[in-house]
Amino acid sequence: MCPGRTHAVNRGAPRVGLIAFPATAYLASMPDRTLQLVLHYDGARFAGWQRQRDARTVQGELEAVLARLCGAPVAVLGAGRTDAGVHARGQAAGVRVDGKWTAERLRRAMNALLPDDVWVAAAHEMQPAFHARFDATARRYAYHVGTDDAAHSPFRRSHEWAVDRPLDRALLDAAAALLLGEHTFRGFAVKGTAPPDDHHRCIVHEARWREREGGLAFEVEANRFLHHMVRFLVGTMIDIGLGKRPPEDLPRLLAAGDNSEVSPPAPARALFLDAVRYPAHLYLTRA
Repeated sequence: MCPGRTHAVNRGAPRVGLIAFPATAYLASMPDRTLQLVLHYDGARFAGWQRQRDARTVQGELEAVLARLCGAPVAVLGAGRTDAGVHARGQAAGVRVDGKWTAERLRRAMNALLPDDVWVAAAHEMQPAFHARFDATARRYAYHVGTDDAAHSPFRRSHEWAVDRPLDRALLDAAAALLLGEHTFRGFAVKGTAPPDDHHRCIVHEARWREREGGLAFEVEANRFLHHMVRFLVGTMIDIGLGKRPPEDLPRLLAAGDNSEVSPPAPARALFLDAVRYPAHLYLTRA
């Protein structure tokens, strides 16, 4: 058996997924191995990361497979929630399982049962107190923009945003450079999705546009991201690169108190969560 646990159980019977278990039975069979799963998934057929009762989600698929393998519910805690249609090539998740499951054994067993749009790329044994969300020091995203005619191909348009007009690369680069450092990103976040007392401040370690076959990619790494933040940033920068907005709009939006003047968010289908960073001391084994 390898029952999972939630990371914040303070009173009453713990809940894992939608099932409640008596506290005494739960505590008597605590798991003794903490693993980090590094996940790839195609978000096209998912309603996002977070478990939902009546929709297909990445967390739901992972927990269903782990329940089959372990004979009991196992909670999967993601480093963050990706929206419907967003992909991942480096999402991180934490699980607690029985000690019989080594990282590689669990990885192989899960991949044998998971659907073809989810794959466990790696698994690492972590310190028992590891928390996939709160221990992360940075997350990295990439957004793909297609600028050639072939970007409209059905083999590309599911993972790119096809932009038909020429983009001013110098304006894009200048806009990305303005994002570096610490800023309040209220102007680039969905209203009401953060707690009222959230300061909305993020520290951006890297932000750049780079050439890729058939177009461009925007790559950004920060300590945290707000809801739709990357997509709002890309949508606004593309409008600047197309000449639809003046370059001075970006610093003004960085100082804004809400998102009332931001450009529409770029489509979800071209966004990838590429990596989640953790301190080295949290790893007990690393492939």
